[in-house]
Amino acid sequence: MPSSPIAAARSQYLLDLLAQVPDPRKRRGRRHPLAGLLAAGIAAVIAGARSFAASGRWAADADPQVPAVLGAARGAAEESTHRRAFALVSADVLGRVLGAWLHTRAVRAGGRLVIAIDGKTVRGAKNNGGKAPHLAAALAHGIGAVLGQVAVDEKPNEIPAVRDLLKAFASLACAVVTTDAMHTQHDTAKVILGRGADYMMTVKGNMPALYRQLKKLPWAAVPAVSPVSTGHGRRARRTIKTVLAPSWIEFDGAAQVAQLRRTVTNKGNEDRRGRLPDHQRP
Repeated sequence: MPSSPIAAARSQYLLDLLAQVPDPRKRRGRRHPLAGLLAAGIAAVIAGARSFAASGRWAADADPQVPAVLGAARGAAEESTHRRAFALVSADVLGRVLGAWLHTRAVRAGGRLVIAIDGKTVRGAKNNGGKAPHLAAALAHGIGAVLGQVAVDEKPNEIPAVRDLLKAFASLACAVVTTDAMHTQHDTAKVILGRGADYMMTVKGNMPALYRQLKKLPWAAVPAVSPVSTGHGRRARRTIKTVLAPSWIEFDGAAQVAQLRRTVTNKGNEDRRGRLPDHQRP
């Protein structure tokens, strides 16, 4: 029988955050607190539920103590109750609350939270016009959880949307934010620094002048570190070199430049790939 391992002490903080979500339901006929419904739905998804019907079954099959720990004092709610609650609640507010909760659960590397900024088109969720939504998200390394995300009308609009997403965090102190080449922008770097975080940005062909300048640095004389990883039938060697950032780099807070080259062996064939370079403020 499915059950939840969430302890009362750990779930209370989540319930306190979920209590901040305004309840859009009419007062008449309410039997279950909104925070309890949302917490039960979240726990069901963590347990593997992928639909309201599965969430309802998970809640009904759970040990009677589980709904109580999750704030459902009246016991498990029916599927239709979960469906109505999630359909009415503000997705933006709920997203910010869940992001705040996941922020506390995120794994830290060397004492620092590492957040990847990326955009993705949700191709399996097209609207009535046949257009798939595009999202810009902040993903926590280690737990693979989205700490926050915003919808983007068009992919070119992703750059300002990411800045708005970063500004929504009250603080990113001691975090490191990684971005792809699209977001290697002066203004984005300033926003990251303004939230108390450091950044690592990729320089590619979208910044040809800077790319050429960095490629001319004396990499041949720089010592390298070459870790090897294996998995999915592949063997990857990453060769990393770092130098102090030259004074002519105009990115605020840029302190290092890193060169990363990757050699992938897949069924005896080598695929050499290089990425030049990254900026990082230590």
